[in-house]
Amino acid sequence: MKLWKGVLSTMLVGTLLAGCGANSSGSDSGSSSGDGKTVNLKMFIAQPRLKEHYDKYINAFVAKEKKDKNIDVTVQLEMPPADNAAQILKTRLASNDAPDVFALHAVNEIPPFYKAGYLEDLSGQPFVSKLMDSVKPSVTTKDGKVVAVPLETISWGYLYNKKIFKDLGLKPPGTLTEMKAVVEKLKANNVKPFLLSYKESWIPQLFVPLTAGAMINTQNKDFIDRMNQDKGSFAEMKSMFDIIDLVNSNGTDKALEIGGDDGSAAFASGKAAMWIQGPWFAETILKSDPKMDFGVAPLPINDDPNATLINLSTSTSLAVSSTSKNKEVALDFVNYVLDDKDSSAFYEALKFNPISKVHTFKSYPWVNDATAYVKAGKSYQDPSIPQAVKDEAGKALQSYYAGQLSQDDVIKALDKAWKSYNKVNK
Repeated sequence: MKLWKGVLSTMLVGTLLAGCGANSSGSDSGSSSGDGKTVNLKMFIAQPRLKEHYDKYINAFVAKEKKDKNIDVTVQLEMPPADNAAQILKTRLASNDAPDVFALHAVNEIPPFYKAGYLEDLSGQPFVSKLMDSVKPSVTTKDGKVVAVPLETISWGYLYNKKIFKDLGLKPPGTLTEMKAVVEKLKANNVKPFLLSYKESWIPQLFVPLTAGAMINTQNKDFIDRMNQDKGSFAEMKSMFDIIDLVNSNGTDKALEIGGDDGSAAFASGKAAMWIQGPWFAETILKSDPKMDFGVAPLPINDDPNATLINLSTSTSLAVSSTSKNKEVALDFVNYVLDDKDSSAFYEALKFNPISKVHTFKSYPWVNDATAYVKAGKSYQDPSIPQAVKDEAGKALQSYYAGQLSQDDVIKALDKAWKSYNKVNK
């Protein structure tokens, strides 16, 4: 998801204190406190917009740990913005300053992080048996080890305002030509077709997994393998600019000044009919307008209806550092994330999908929209594009929107980023 605004100095850091150990030193390895001990647990989760929900759940965990094990837990929750988080985390891990529990993108980051030895093997933990069979593979390494507990599983493409579509008699288009017709109908009725929010570079990069994923699924199936061998080029994906250009030329103003939170508020207020965005912003959108009726649909990229597909992904997941000095408590927390009694309310509050057999809440309407496409066979697994390439894509597509880079410049930047990734990860 992770899905995913400032600089390092503006990080949100929440410290939650509980129990009689709150005013003790709380060293990393834990210290004695009466009959129990005190543990300072460091967490790193790059979702500051959801801080209140994490705070509440962590407080409940702190109380449970005190009650069940007489351990006084102090939790230091660091929530950097998504644009900076990946680099900050990599720096931490490489400098032996790893958080005890940290969020990572399951599809993009588990393979390199596991290879580097950063991830604790969680295969024997109780939560593993609770995972849905459809979700478990996304947090499992190639050699069969479960190394994270998934938070967000996502079925996404773009968001659309159902009321606007219904009022104008529109349906989600199945081809690029049909999308152009939808755009013209919206413009004829003085409705901005697309909300543009490119202030944060991770948002424009969403075009890459959407377009490349659909093309890989239909016409270029060995693209990822060839790129990993320095034998491919994004020149093969140049038609991705057809939908990018359509969106950019029919969108709201001041795109480079609008981020995800502002975009959520604008979308909720009806400033545009569509937003190239995933449902991970559902909680933020509904906070602006609890009655907002929005749907999820697959993004057409060309005139092949078979290429109009939903992207299936597991994004934000929680791992335990292999070097943590507080593994007992860290493992207790990742298991509590799928607690039989408490996790359903937690996931529902976050507006995440059910991912476990213990989850009892109903799927949201936008989830059902996407699921209908999935059941019809119109979906693909999120392509394994290196995070470094996605990061470069975000910056390059910001510059492309601003007229500073050409299509060929963007392609060269993506190819270069992937080759650089290969050199480091051979």
